[in-house]
Amino acid sequence: MVRIGPWLPEHKVGFNNLRAAFPEKTDAEIETILRGVWDNLGRFFADFAHLDRIEVREVGRETERHDVEYTQRALDRFHALRDSGKPALTFAAHIGNWELPALIAHRYGAKSTVLYRRPNVPAVADAVIDIRAGSMGNLIASGIDAPVVLANALLSGEIVGMLVDQYYKNGVEVEFFGQPTRANPLIARLARQVDCPIYGTRVLRLPGNRFRADITEEIEPVRDAGGAVDVAGTMQKITSVIEGWIRENPDQWLWVHRRWRPGDPPPKRRKNRPAGSL
Repeated sequence: MVRIGPWLPEHKVGFNNLRAAFPEKTDAEIETILRGVWDNLGRFFADFAHLDRIEVREVGRETERHDVEYTQRALDRFHALRDSGKPALTFAAHIGNWELPALIAHRYGAKSTVLYRRPNVPAVADAVIDIRAGSMGNLIASGIDAPVVLANALLSGEIVGMLVDQYYKNGVEVEFFGQPTRANPLIARLARQVDCPIYGTRVLRLPGNRFRADITEEIEPVRDAGGAVDVAGTMQKITSVIEGWIRENPDQWLWVHRRWRPGDPPPKRRKNRPAGSL
């Protein structure tokens, strides 16, 4: 992928995205980040074929070798979330290996439902499902009925997870790296419907074909004057968390999709808008 990526049209998309996000960086610095992006994407595809053999470290359940490790803080948070028996919403982004949060939750007994976008090619979609089957809990394809299914999963006490960092044409306005864009509001709408905690989770790539899993502290949603979850404000808060993750590891995020689109209006300025990452 490092060799092929620069010849693909997505390379230019990634370059333009990085130029918008980091105007202070030189062309050479941007190309270095993109080299890491292609490297991570190639390794992501290679990882995918080994999902059923990836070993996750957990204190008290040591294995001879492990591919995924935690900080103690993340491990404590994961245990608290898993053992609470209460519903929760989790979000992830296309950073590091974004398949592994669902695998980790399922591997250690968390009752979970994960939203995914079905690939457009039927044969590819079937192959992806076959690989994921048995490794990632209950998988729900995005579609008209998905919000209802996810809400019911929450009402049953499950953990519901989804990726939230791609452009969504009919989404709410948010600011991302100082630029206006749109975010899918589903996770915030679910939080408004089923009042439950929200967490962010990521799995970063480490040297030597290994990973480190992390989970944020509970993210308090923004609320309106009546105490209900403010959907747009909550999506801005979540988007800011993801921006913080990307700033820490820009070469592990998927810059090659069009996160900003011409014609998006400037984001509305909100009083006391929540800032920054955790």
